[in-house]
Amino acid sequence: MSRTILEIALFITPFALYAIYLVATQRDAREKEHWRLKVLTICTCGGLALVIASLIFFAHFGGAPPGGTYTPAHMENGKLVPGQIK
Repeated sequence: MSRTILEIALFITPFALYAIYLVATQRDAREKEHWRLKVLTICTCGGLALVIASLIFFAHFGGAPPGGTYTPAHMENGKLVPGQIK
């Protein structure tokens, strides 16, 4: 769940940065004229690039170590022990 929230935040980041830029330059970020198709396209591409980079990062650095042994979930003394990779 937290990874999904992170990816949504990464996608929204370029739009938020542009809105902050508009406010810093004393323009109204709510006006439609500042959100032209070119700006929206650039922000969308930037957001997608950040999300793809995060997916590659998590795939490369996250998860179990290579060559790990998977132990499936099982019962021990009446308690469920979740599966894990050692």
